[in-house]
Amino acid sequence: MVDGRLIGAVEPSRMWRYHKPSGLVTTHRDPAGRATVFEHLPPNMPRVISVGRLDLTSEGLLLLTNDGELARRLELPANGWLRRYRARAFGRVEQGELDQLKDGITVDGVRYGPIEAKLERGGASNAWITMSLTEGKNREVRRVLDALGLKVNRLIRVSYGPFQLGTLEPGAVEEIQRKVLKDQLGKDALDD
Repeated sequence: MVDGRLIGAVEPSRMWRYHKPSGLVTTHRDPAGRATVFEHLPPNMPRVISVGRLDLTSEGLLLLTNDGELARRLELPANGWLRRYRARAFGRVEQGELDQLKDGITVDGVRYGPIEAKLERGGASNAWITMSLTEGKNREVRRVLDALGLKVNRLIRVSYGPFQLGTLEPGAVEEIQRKVLKDQLGKDALDD
């Protein structure tokens, strides 16, 4: 009881994979009136928060949870979880230039940690690059590639730690089974 009102028991920690489409902001309310991720979730979803963010024009895997403490823990670079992205960028780049990112890079006074980058294919005007990083700083992939003279025109997060986007369709949401969460996070990481 709090102030004479009965408060329910703590809900068990739950997590969902969501395929965020481009054009939605990762916030509960946007002062600019733009459409949000949370407005586009199924109506039967409980109140959830995101594990990290994807910017307006980024798409792909966004993890959602009903446990704020768990979300914060999973966002910390100290957990060492790789975030993997596929970026389509305007411009030309060689694998040797991308290999230099493995030692990290400083862009406009901001130090970005080691990044594994692999040129999937390059063309006359666009290149597809797979990038793996553990920090996930604000607009990190875009800023790092911009420093190499590339302009990202599509960015898709394909994995976050052990969780994969897979074949989840844009706008679709799927709960991660409790057993999988325990296997990946450890039973002590979950509120039961």
